Amino acid sequence: MKHTLLLFIATLLLISCTNNSNKNNIYVKDINELKKAIKLAVPGNEIVLANGVWSNAEINFYGNGTKEKPITLRAETSGKVFIEGNSYLHLGGTYLVVDGLFFRNGYSPKSAIIRYMIGKDTVAYNCKVTNTVINGFTKPSRLTNDKWIEFYGKHNQLDHCYIAGKANDGETVRVFFTGNEHIKNHHQITNNYFGPRPRKGGARAETIRVGDSKTRVSPSFLNVSNNYFEACNGEVEIISDKTNFNTYKNNIFYKCEGSLVLRHGSYATVDSNIFIGGDESDFYGGIRVVNTGHFITNNYFYKIKGSAFRTPLAIMNGIPMTPLNRYKQVTDVVIANNTWVDCKSPWQIGIGQNLKSADVLPPSEIRSAPPIRSIVANNIIYNTTIDATPIINHSTMEGIQFKNNLIDNNGANYSEYDVLQNGTIKMKKINNWLYAPIATQNTPLNNVFNGYEFEKIQQDIFGSSRKEKNSIGAINELSVAENFRIEKKNYGPKWFSTEKNKVEPVTYKASSIEGELAKIIKKATNGAIIELTDTLYTISSSIKIDKNISIRSKNNKNKTQLVFKGAQNTPLFEMNSKGNLKLENLLLKGQPTTNAFTPLQENMFSAYNISTKNCVITDFNYVLKAYKGSFSDSLSIQKTTIKNCKNGFVLAADEKGDYNAEMFTITNSKFINVQKNCINFYRGGYDESTIGGFLTITNSLFSNCGIAEKSNVLLKTRGIINVQISGNTFKNNPIEFAAILWGEKNNHHQNNTLINSGKIKVEEQQKLEILY
Repeated sequence: MKHTLLLFIATLLLISCTNNSNKNNIYVKDINELKKAIKLAVPGNEIVLANGVWSNAEINFYGNGTKEKPITLRAETSGKVFIEGNSYLHLGGTYLVVDGLFFRNGYSPKSAIIRYMIGKDTVAYNCKVTNTVINGFTKPSRLTNDKWIEFYGKHNQLDHCYIAGKANDGETVRVFFTGNEHIKNHHQITNNYFGPRPRKGGARAETIRVGDSKTRVSPSFLNVSNNYFEACNGEVEIISDKTNFNTYKNNIFYKCEGSLVLRHGSYATVDSNIFIGGDESDFYGGIRVVNTGHFITNNYFYKIKGSAFRTPLAIMNGIPMTPLNRYKQVTDVVIANNTWVDCKSPWQIGIGQNLKSADVLPPSEIRSAPPIRSIVANNIIYNTTIDATPIINHSTMEGIQFKNNLIDNNGANYSEYDVLQNGTIKMKKINNWLYAPIATQNTPLNNVFNGYEFEKIQQDIFGSSRKEKNSIGAINELSVAENFRIEKKNYGPKWFSTEKNKVEPVTYKASSIEGELAKIIKKATNGAIIELTDTLYTISSSIKIDKNISIRSKNNKNKTQLVFKGAQNTPLFEMNSKGNLKLENLLLKGQPTTNAFTPLQENMFSAYNISTKNCVITDFNYVLKAYKGSFSDSLSIQKTTIKNCKNGFVLAADEKGDYNAEMFTITNSKFINVQKNCINFYRGGYDESTIGGFLTITNSLFSNCGIAEKSNVLLKTRGIINVQISGNTFKNNPIEFAAILWGEKNNHHQNNTLINSGKIKVEEQQKLEILY
């Protein structure tokens, strides 16, 4: 008996040592144990969450640690504690640390996943979330607003985290200023990996937003440094700075379709950031300048080709006597020692000047105040191909002093404005995006202008001293630039890989047996190709598309027919979140009461895409009927005939400046006998900072369409900013207007033939409802 008792005690001690090797550790296995541990924790305690799935974990982490002895809430093994379902983690108190958690497969039932405040009286100070992942933890509906991470209090930190996949309304990270206890906060957002954020189709989709229009006079002293931003494409503003004295330094912006925007804040330091674009998108952005006192230095831009608000360097016009939520005049800004390589029209001055819109906008919207008392000096523009317009002046540049700025425009002299010195810069290509000047004596590179407080620019972009030797541009020392590498492992948690595994698509074959096609699609892997082996398929119920699927006819010479005989108001293809459907060489035949494609009416948390090539779509009620809660990133109609349908494509957004599709392209296609809504692409309300909605129609035919069109407009594009209609033929369409375009925006038409089809009208100004 005694021997058995000793053995039992020894076993308990062994288990205790295994689970709690540190006497300060509190090991918990479920939410009830966690709540008790939090209540009992004292400075120096580590609350250890057991590995596994923690579902519906609503965690309020409150405690008062000290600088020397914080209270820590951590995973037993980093990356092995999965927070899922309806879960959140809110912090309140002092010196708390959260480490190693993984949020996935769910969403927060609150307004934030991680919040540095539990309640009004339980704000976080000196607290840190580190080594943590939030991946796709997004609300079911894209229309529901939340923020993934909300900063309150002071001296809080977010570091070495991976955050990606937010698809719904609201910023990824938001810093709040709701009282004196939140200003002068000195928060630190460092060494994080902000992974892809998909296009949202409207505003309120920043990756980081600091404050709002009511905080434009508040001091913050936030530090956002050493972060990696990849494909942060939610909207035109990746970072929206709306408070004062903030720092944005040593960040990498890799192929992001947006800009670092100094929106309402003043006196920002923007130093040593790298903006990497490419040829595959014309929407990669740089830095947009509004307000007062910014110091913008040592930044490097490669192939940033965005225009307007996404321009590589956009210096805006302001509004005289501006309301709080509009645009303050740019004053007292320094832009020095930056480099632009192969960017498109990299400097644009007076962006947003809109005097031509004075008749349709209130005076409080007219941006007529040009930048003043500012200096642009010691910068380099280098092009490997000639850029005809490296500078675009939308207003006046008289209030800016330009000093010692050098352009090498691939041998072509540029002289439109007397603000750039032409020269030859010998550059070394270090990698596929980095060019550094090879220093020689007595070259224009050495002609450095020393302006007021320029002594603050003590180092170049890679940390080389400018004290003994100084040159213009972002890079001062070639040898240091040659050794620079972007190490992704330095951003986000060490345990989480951002590399995407390439998987070869699997090809499945489907016969015309009833239900077989739907079954194969359901079991198919993402990216699968479905080959149809028969000539005629009868489909009796909707086919769900919630992954990347390609469907094509096995016989390239004949189109396989899909005849849909579903119930009234149902679609042949039901588009779900993340559904990506590619159709090739098919004939889709419906009934007057069914649709070819329809997304879900609710809970579309992510975008869908549709592509048709060499197809025929006939006899449907709607080709595509989209609800306002849905969003398509890409609609591509190629070599496709759409005929004998009541309606074509209806993309019905709401009135908040949102829209239902980003890229809508129609090429070499035919619309025949579509009774109404051939194209009804709508964007309601006026919000000039929301740039989106792209419709391109080329080399296509519209014949005998619009017989039931009450609006008398064949192609309806009300409020869409970017419309291109070229090389098309409009024949025997009984309508007054083939299209009404917004001339003041990027709406264009050319080389179209109109035969008994009304005309294309251009309205230079359109009066829309102001959204704010």
